[in-house]
Amino acid sequence: MEGRLETEARKATRRVLQRQYRQSLESHTTIPVERPAAESKRSSPVRGMEPLTIDRTHILVLNYNGRDLLAECLPSIIEAAARSAVPCGVTVVDNESTDGSAELVEQRWPGVRVVREQNRGLASFNRVLTALDEPVVLLLNNDVKLAPSAVAPLLRVFEHHDDALFSAPLCWSFDGREYEGMRTRVRSRFGLVQGMCRVPGHEHVLDRADLTASAGPVLAVDRRKFLALGGYDPVYFPGRIEDLDLGFRGWMASLKGYYEPRSVAYHRGFGTFGSAMGIDRCDALAIRNSFLFAWKNLRGLRLVAHLFWVPVRLGYWLLRGRIDLAVSLAAAVRRFAAVGPAWQQTTVGEGSWIARQEAFFRRFPW
Repeated sequence: MEGRLETEARKATRRVLQRQYRQSLESHTTIPVERPAAESKRSSPVRGMEPLTIDRTHILVLNYNGRDLLAECLPSIIEAAARSAVPCGVTVVDNESTDGSAELVEQRWPGVRVVREQNRGLASFNRVLTALDEPVVLLLNNDVKLAPSAVAPLLRVFEHHDDALFSAPLCWSFDGREYEGMRTRVRSRFGLVQGMCRVPGHEHVLDRADLTASAGPVLAVDRRKFLALGGYDPVYFPGRIEDLDLGFRGWMASLKGYYEPRSVAYHRGFGTFGSAMGIDRCDALAIRNSFLFAWKNLRGLRLVAHLFWVPVRLGYWLLRGRIDLAVSLAAAVRRFAAVGPAWQQTTVGEGSWIARQEAFFRRFPW
């Protein structure tokens, strides 16, 4: 009985929120959203953190063999760009597709630029961003749609927060029934760091602006800060966890990600990954990259706990016959040899690193 009531309550909450957003899109007004007082204040600018003047923007859509997804999603992106308050171009970043998707864009939408890149996953964004001059750029996967007025609220975050690395919208599934993010929380579970949007109680706060630990399929970035951090790390190729790695590195550099629910997007979960790799391989990639994240970023007792659980996890996987997950651990070891720990690449001492690291987990509890 209690479960049924909770389900009905969630449905009712979702209907109210969706009605509010439809009204917002139709009237071009904004919905009042509570902000923590301490986080809504504009900080005093320091060198390298000066306020942005946003007089133009750009949308980059990452694509790999997503012909059908582009045909479904790109029209909404073009419309959102056209309705942006500032000039907004649209570019498809094609990662060596073989399904004719780049040619489809060139033929059907001649106003959309196509840039062909070597397939480096999300890290393909890095080189393209160096060639742009817009201060804030939206980064989308090819399985994302945008609501018509999605752009302006994401840009506004950077005008209000000098420490913003990225902003992320409220994201629904394509049918508008399931919450897809992007208010991300994190935890360590049996030694591995996990990020999740649909955490217990999320339905009560998804309409409130807040900080977020990461945003995967759709976000807007301060281009200069993003590139100064090194962008997406290609060590996670072909994907999984690199968005959390970006959010963590930003936090360690005193930068933040902001969840802005007045911007709305729609996402088909695993629209690209699921069809290309299957669930088991996606799980193995997530495990491999979770190990990489831990070895690269964690220090102190949190790293000790992680290392304690490594042989336990390995034994459990072997007993269950999950050789693929055991292989993912070996793959992580090979990749990590070329990366090294992130804290050694900064001027932050290890003690300060641990303090900031733990503040990250306290700020985004799950």
